[in-house]
Amino acid sequence: TRLWAYGSVPKTQNLLAAAHPPTPKPVMWRQQLRLLAAVPARRGPHLPLPTPLAPFPVAQAAAIATSSSPSSPWPWRFLPSVPARPPHLADALLTRKMSTMALLRLNDLQDSPGRKHKKKRKGRGIGSGKGKTAGRGHKGQKARGTMKFGFEGGQTPLRRLLPKRGFKNPFSLTFQPVGLGKIAKLINAGKIDSGELITMKTLKDTGAIGKQIKDGVRLMGRGAEEIQWPIHLEVSRVTARAKAAVESAGGSVRKVYYNKLGFRALLKPEWFEKKGRLLPRAARPPPKQLDKVDSIGRLPAPTKPIPFLPEEKDPEKDQGSAVAQTAS
Repeated sequence: TRLWAYGSVPKTQNLLAAAHPPTPKPVMWRQQLRLLAAVPARRGPHLPLPTPLAPFPVAQAAAIATSSSPSSPWPWRFLPSVPARPPHLADALLTRKMSTMALLRLNDLQDSPGRKHKKKRKGRGIGSGKGKTAGRGHKGQKARGTMKFGFEGGQTPLRRLLPKRGFKNPFSLTFQPVGLGKIAKLINAGKIDSGELITMKTLKDTGAIGKQIKDGVRLMGRGAEEIQWPIHLEVSRVTARAKAAVESAGGSVRKVYYNKLGFRALLKPEWFEKKGRLLPRAARPPPKQLDKVDSIGRLPAPTKPIPFLPEEKDPEKDQGSAVAQTAS
């Protein structure tokens, strides 16, 4: 109380300040540009502006500022009303130890003030302004939050105002295409053995097709002229051009059916062994696909082709003979 009454508190504060001087804050390169902007124009050619990669030339600037030669490029030498000593703003800039510190340091990077906001905490007392009802008010539908998704207060929602367009076919099938040219390149590279049966597992393991095999593989006729030797394949679908090219070279193509579980057993048989399960039996095709496949897929992955029977090679001829027999 006596110290305060006699006015000794400021002296005590001065003593404490002298004993513990404040630590100067580092000056970033943008702050240095702002300080240099306060100095008048006509800067000399020997004093470049600071950049994030080039520090401020403190020694050169100090030599120019303290020089007494009339040809000094420092701008205040050309103004008669300005004293020979640089302004206090430039003095403060030159006295900093900027030559020993970088202008852009990674440990000084931070967001601008007000960039981040604290998370709003609701229902934590009346002092926060969001306590009790947490800003929802008293009672009512909006306070309880029981509205379903898309509810617009009773009016016709947007999903019912817009008309329906198109449909989704539940029986659509997605096949991954592969051309005969790619298979021929893999055979020439030695990745596929043309003497063995080429299955969909062989195509997947050699990279001829991708990993996502949804409903099977469709054999296309791209690069059919590159097939010069007999090969035997088992795929889900095949085009007329690809089938003709393979059969003309002495090979065969069989269309086989696998369901989702059958494809897993064909492509990843180690999965069942890891789970301690047996491989499933091959499933029969649905009635709508009976006329589009030749046989049921075999499990595990076969290595030898199944030869076509005479009635399988020319079904139209067999049907014609059967009709003739029934007519007779």
